[in-house]
Amino acid sequence: MRSILSLPFIFALLSSPVGAQRPVKVFISADMEGITGVVTDQQLGPAGFEYQRFREFMTAEVLAAIEGAREAGATQFVVADAHGNGQNLLIERLPRDVTVIRSWPRPLGMMQGIDSTFAAAIFIGYHASTTNPAGVRAHTFSSATLAGVALNDTDVPEGGVNAAIAGHYGVPVVMVSGDDAAVEEVRRVVGQIEGAIVKRNISFHSAATMTPETGQQYIRERARAAVANRARYRPYRLTAPVRLDLTFKNYRPAELLAYLPNVERTTAHGVRFVGRDIVEVSRFLQFVNGYSADLSP
Repeated sequence: MRSILSLPFIFALLSSPVGAQRPVKVFISADMEGITGVVTDQQLGPAGFEYQRFREFMTAEVLAAIEGAREAGATQFVVADAHGNGQNLLIERLPRDVTVIRSWPRPLGMMQGIDSTFAAAIFIGYHASTTNPAGVRAHTFSSATLAGVALNDTDVPEGGVNAAIAGHYGVPVVMVSGDDAAVEEVRRVVGQIEGAIVKRNISFHSAATMTPETGQQYIRERARAAVANRARYRPYRLTAPVRLDLTFKNYRPAELLAYLPNVERTTAHGVRFVGRDIVEVSRFLQFVNGYSADLSP
C-alpha cells in the first residue's frame, strides 16, 4: 500500500527538533524613582551628585529581573529605558542577547518595543501617581506639568497606562518593583501580581529602604516567581474607545490643546481626548509631553 505521506513532509518531521517550543519573550520597562535607595533628585539626573552610582543600581536591578526571568524559562528580552532622557541604563552591563530601547520620542512611551509576541511584562523601579498623597517622588509622566491622568474615568499611575498598552497586545504584567505605594497602585489596576517592595515611603523625599544588594536579590526572586507563574495572570484591557483625561497644573496647556479639533476642554485645567484604543491615546500623551515649537533638529 502506497504511503500517503510525501517525502518532503517526512523530511520536515525528521529534521524538526523534538519538543521545539516558541521563545518565551519578556518585556521590561525600567523607571528610576522606584529603584532601591532613590529618594531625591540627587539620584535621578546627570546633575545629581549620586546619579552615576544609581545608574549602576538601576542597571543591576534590570539585570536581576532578567536573571530571575531566565531562571524561570524566559529566552528573549527587550528592555525599555523609561526614565528621564531614556539614556540611564549602562547598556554594556546587559547580556549580549538583550535589545534596549533608548531615548525619545517614541509612540508607546515607556512601553516601546512591546508587541503580541511577548509572554509577560515586568515593571522595574516604578513610582506612585501624582494624585497619591503617599509615595517617593510620586508623579505621573511629568512632575512639572500634570496634576492628574485618568483612563475611562479612573485615575491611573504610569503603571496603569503601561499595563493597558501591554494588555492591548494581549500581554499580562506579572511583576512590579518600587516603593510600597507604587506596588499597591499597580496591583489595584491589574490585580495581585508579584511585587518587590524595595523601600517604604515616609514622605515625598524620604524612605526606609533596603540596601541595593538586598533589593536586587529580592527582585530576582520575584521575577523568577512571576515568569514561572505567568499563566495565572491576565492582560489588563480597556474598553474602547478609550477616554483620556489630563489635568494640568497651569491653565495655558489646557487652553492651547483645546484648539485641536479632537480635544475637549473639560475644566480650566483639564482636557479630554478620546482614542480608538490605548495605542492612539499613548501617541497623544507622547505629543502632549514632548512637543515644543522650538524642537530641533
